[in-house]
Amino acid sequence: MNFIPTPEIDAVKLEISSSINESTKNKLLVPYFALEMVTEGTASKDAAALDDFFDTYASEVETESGFENHGLSILTTKKHFNTVLPVFRELLTEAIFPEKELSKRKKQKALSIHINRDKNSHRASQLFRKVLFGEKHPYGQITEEKDVDIVEREDLIDFYKKDLWTNSEIFLTGNLNDSQLEDVIRLIGNIPVSFFPNPESEFQNQCNQRVTEGKPKSVQSSIRIGCHLISKSHPDYFKLNLMNTILGGYFGSRLIKNIREDKGHTYGIYSSIGGLKHADYWVVMADVIKEHDEAVIEEVYKEIDKLKNEPVSNHELEVVRNYMVGKLLSQFSSGFELIGRYKSIHQAGLDFGFYQQHLAYILNATAEDIMEVSQKYLEREKMVEIIVG
Repeated sequence: MNFIPTPEIDAVKLEISSSINESTKNKLLVPYFALEMVTEGTASKDAAALDDFFDTYASEVETESGFENHGLSILTTKKHFNTVLPVFRELLTEAIFPEKELSKRKKQKALSIHINRDKNSHRASQLFRKVLFGEKHPYGQITEEKDVDIVEREDLIDFYKKDLWTNSEIFLTGNLNDSQLEDVIRLIGNIPVSFFPNPESEFQNQCNQRVTEGKPKSVQSSIRIGCHLISKSHPDYFKLNLMNTILGGYFGSRLIKNIREDKGHTYGIYSSIGGLKHADYWVVMADVIKEHDEAVIEEVYKEIDKLKNEPVSNHELEVVRNYMVGKLLSQFSSGFELIGRYKSIHQAGLDFGFYQQHLAYILNATAEDIMEVSQKYLEREKMVEIIVG
């Protein structure tokens, strides 16, 4: 169990986080429906009774669904924690998945998929993942209405009993005493968990690939440009993070100044490093005026070339340095943020020393570092380019 005490806050958050495995690779949406439906009824309470119970005790149950992890969490108060915990425990092993509620949720999900497919930004992100990771890899698979249709109640029950709680860990924060911690271990620590080794995924950048999906009625295009990167444990990771911030990682970035403020081609453009356990990726995202999509792509590469060949000025470096220090420190302003930060690096095999090292690097970063990693990792011939619109 991972526990961070918060003596100053009488709120408690308990999360069970599990690894994704490939048991449902032929039915992609089974994990999603299984998690979403645990509050639709247990062996002793129907959905209405569960809703009333959690509302009465000012508690909120949330689900997490990601590429690599999924889970269930509850946010409640210290006062009600002992009352709420046993009922939360029921959700973990006693859900019944009513057929009527599954049918309703399947209709809602199918409609959501249909609506999102018509959104350029959503579609561009889907295609980016598909090309970057490959359509056979779980990260690159795109769910469609047919994936909703094939989900059956028996699939949810089978997954729930055998594979939902895999490599599970408890993340807990709150103003709890020793007795309450023992209650957590007693009630939650004995859920049936299966374990398997997490294979490290290795991704290789391919030759430059572009996918264009035209939509004649669209007045804007959604653009994605990106590539595979290194893991958080790599010595160059902090340098890449700094480079990304300068290029497109905050509202004063070079991409914002060039493409938004100077040329007016977009309301917003930014770049980010996507977080995976073993290998991160880098992506530029923008919604642009349709007739300027090619020009915007060229301007992105021009800004990358400048980072490769022209040292960042001391003034710009200092501005970004101050921004990054402030942002990093603000992420630890409460115990709930602290456990979230810990969870993200813990699941990547790191510890809190990662943030100390990051801060130390920011304070001592050089312009040469930025040129070095830009030249090393941002090669145009290895980029994936997506245009939808």
